[in-house]
Amino acid sequence: MTDKLSVFAGKKYLSLESFRKTGAPVRTPVWFAEHDGKLYTYSLADAGKVKRIRNNPRVRVAPCDVRGGNVGEWIEAVARIEDTVGERFGMSLLTKKYGLMKRLGDFFSGKLLGRKRVVISINPSD
Repeated sequence: MTDKLSVFAGKKYLSLESFRKTGAPVRTPVWFAEHDGKLYTYSLADAGKVKRIRNNPRVRVAPCDVRGGNVGEWIEAVARIEDTVGERFGMSLLTKKYGLMKRLGDFFSGKLLGRKRVVISINPSD
């Protein structure tokens, strides 16, 4: 894990702060996995955070608890909606980290309800 991302070691959640067109921040606690200096998370394709990231890829992230209460410092970053290859890779990392809970979510949300999801990669800014 890179130095900037070491604050996420051993954590289950991060707070993803994306920005509305007005510049107002919106924070969302999400599951994440780290690989090679990047963070990966996923969301429903039509979720607000995905729309905001498509409009403005600048985000901030911080380790948090399940309710979104920060337990660390904010890090400036750039988010990207991954293509099919990145999506498969990100989902495999998340499944490895969250195991049965992720698989159950995949079954109910994806297979049973047919919801489209996307993977978001997050790169810390220099």
